[in-house]
Amino acid sequence: MRWLSIAAAIASISVVGIAIGLGVPLLSVILETRGYSATTIGANTAVAGIASIVAAPFAIPLAARFGVVWTMLAMIVAGGIAFVGFYAAPAFWMWFPLRAILHFALTVLFILSEFWISSSAPPHRRGLVLGLYATVLSLGFAFGPWLFAQVGSSGFLPFGIAFALVMLAAVPVLAAYRESPSIRSKGESNTGLARYIFLVPMATAAVLVFGAVETGGFALFPVYGARIGYSEADAALLLTAVGLGNVLLQIPLGLLSDRMPDRRYLLAVCAAVGLAGMIALPFTAGHWPLSAAILFAWGGVVAGLYTIGLAHLGSRLSGRDLASANAAFVFCYGVGMLLGPQFIGIGMDLFGPDGFAWSICLFFGSYLVLAVFRLSSSGRA
Repeated sequence: MRWLSIAAAIASISVVGIAIGLGVPLLSVILETRGYSATTIGANTAVAGIASIVAAPFAIPLAARFGVVWTMLAMIVAGGIAFVGFYAAPAFWMWFPLRAILHFALTVLFILSEFWISSSAPPHRRGLVLGLYATVLSLGFAFGPWLFAQVGSSGFLPFGIAFALVMLAAVPVLAAYRESPSIRSKGESNTGLARYIFLVPMATAAVLVFGAVETGGFALFPVYGARIGYSEADAALLLTAVGLGNVLLQIPLGLLSDRMPDRRYLLAVCAAVGLAGMIALPFTAGHWPLSAAILFAWGGVVAGLYTIGLAHLGSRLSGRDLASANAAFVFCYGVGMLLGPQFIGIGMDLFGPDGFAWSICLFFGSYLVLAVFRLSSSGRA
């Protein structure tokens, strides 16, 4: 177990997670106080998903040319400067390229950090390590909004804290630079991401579904809660139950995945639990404690699509192939970020509040169809 490498990669990306948890609500609140419409704020936020999709194909070529550590350090500097740029920008249109720069840098950081973690973990402990990574990252995302609540949105202070947190991520990267993985070309350096999307389809489809239901679910659950009669506070607490399940269940799921000869079966179970939870949700709408219990378990198990999908990649690939597959993995997550809110929103407009759950069911149902097809075939992908 290469603990220095693992700790460095987890620490660096988790500090960035705190900065994201602080920065994303900060930017939205500032735009709202300046009088911009929700549509305009949403359009600026959507740049994040587009930037992630654009950045994914560049991560591995950059790391192969300049090295993993130097590429990560460059992205850390770019992300930190972007945060300061939001404070200094005199015109709103400047926030669009700044948002693109920020999330381009963050996407490359996530791809290379996850590759570093996967390549440093031994095969029989990969699920545990990735479960630990997901848990620490989730705590970072949760700590960011709490920090925002303490410092507020006035003045330079919140931007300065976000800048300092991002720059702090360079410390563990530099501490473990001698143990960073190398990415060498084997002659097909121009191979596109499409090959890796279809090379391990149950992993890449899993993260697409997770990206769609996580982003769309979190964005539209407050609307769903209001339409079925929950107060704003009650709806927010239900989302907290989802996040708490995410934090507490990733390490147990990772340990379980390490004991399974084929992690694809556990991915299918996670999707089946996701489907069952959304089928049950409309029937528990009037019972808050039961809804909270269901969403706690649902949030933790569904997040396993990301953690176990990442472990599945690591068990099938290595070296540059693993790095490229990590890029394809994050690319699919970005696609899910774009698809989920639109699809779930349309479902709610067409079918009312229950359309929220039925739309999410379609994502899980589609994945289970793929799982049955792949698991019933003789090949292992």
